[in-house]
Amino acid sequence: MTDKVVVHLIAAARPNFMKVAPLYHALMANDNFDVRLVHTGQHYDANMSQAFFDDLGLPQPHHYLEVGSGTHAEQTGKVMMRYEETAMKERPDWTVVVGDVNSTAAVAMVCAKLLIPVAHLEAGLRSGDRSMPEEINRLVTDTIADLLWTPSPDADENLLKEGVAPARIELVGNIMIDSYELMRERIEATDTAVQLGVAGERFGVVTLHRPANVDARDSLELLTNQLLKASEQLKLVFPVHPRTRKSLENHGLLDSLLSSSRIHLAEPLSYIEFMSLVRGAVLAVTDSGGIQEETTYLDIPCLTLRPNTERPITVTQGSNRLIKPVELLDNIQTVLAGEWPASQCPDLWDGRTAQRCVESLEKYLNAASAA
Repeated sequence: MTDKVVVHLIAAARPNFMKVAPLYHALMANDNFDVRLVHTGQHYDANMSQAFFDDLGLPQPHHYLEVGSGTHAEQTGKVMMRYEETAMKERPDWTVVVGDVNSTAAVAMVCAKLLIPVAHLEAGLRSGDRSMPEEINRLVTDTIADLLWTPSPDADENLLKEGVAPARIELVGNIMIDSYELMRERIEATDTAVQLGVAGERFGVVTLHRPANVDARDSLELLTNQLLKASEQLKLVFPVHPRTRKSLENHGLLDSLLSSSRIHLAEPLSYIEFMSLVRGAVLAVTDSGGIQEETTYLDIPCLTLRPNTERPITVTQGSNRLIKPVELLDNIQTVLAGEWPASQCPDLWDGRTAQRCVESLEKYLNAASAA
């Protein structure tokens, strides 16, 4: 390679920011690459976007598409139209998409039609549940991406079963662990538990946002009651997602949580604040994806309120278990009794995934030049 390779890194939602940061820094440290950050604006809440850029040492995006909220079709369409305009003007040599949000699939489709090579970071994850919008985004993106960077062997197996050519697949490890290690010093220097008044006590962390759990009154009321009962066993810190707070208010369930002295409702936290909290917790209750990985790495019991997971290695090797809402209290008691299985950290979850991605991209580029 002689001229610098222009790479677009796409960030759209909170988990993307954490995954983009280590790769941005690794690419910037390599003289072969000219890196441009593209923020689609799919998530626009300052507490859930800009704070993460600040925490992770990312600059202001080179391109901000200002897509905002909307239906899946609206978001996907806006990202396609606005990124197409950006890509046609700047014509990157490669575009890297991460995760499984609408922007991931939308940008991949734009690049496929403009013949711009695409790498998908965190490829091959499958829940087997096509009712999840994220699953559709994963399937679409992996079908058309040129280079598929996977976090674990099960992801490789999924892609091979779907007929993906082995030459397109590369196991690089888990980029979320890079994010944690990148910020470890600042995470350990922050004490969110003190700030929220739970220091010196056993506490659990709660995050809920999936429609199946928080949209309908019946499911949300069941979870609310389970959390209230669980809080008798240990204090709970609950950074409340905007979607969840709105639903709690609409269904008249917010006051019962606010009135509990054992549940601390907080605004969404920055990555550093949140990971400071998690590392001091006895357990995590979640329906998110990334926390399943971080708790496995940190060997913290994770109770995932979902019927399936696209990260099964966190169950087979890690400290994560899938549970039903009605089982929450029983599982918390199992953790507190010291009967939860210990985690075994998966291979390549070592903080060096971003560097392996850079090496993979260089290898791919050199092979293409030699062809």
